[in-house]
Amino acid sequence: MKASEVRELTTAELESKLKDLKAELFNLRFQLAINQLDNPMRIAAVKKDIARVKTVLREIEIKDSANA
Repeated sequence: MKASEVRELTTAELESKLKDLKAELFNLRFQLAINQLDNPMRIAAVKKDIARVKTVLREIEIKDSANA
């Protein structure tokens, strides 16, 4: 997921996406622990997606507080 795609989402969609990504990361870590993970690079990609979503959420929060 690209940063430009993340910025197009609403706050509710971002929070939902963050929840889904955290669940996916949990499942990937579980698969890694029991040696059933096919693509270990997926963990890094999901972590980066989580960081992107959190960054955009924080930018929105800062923008809203500056406008208030």
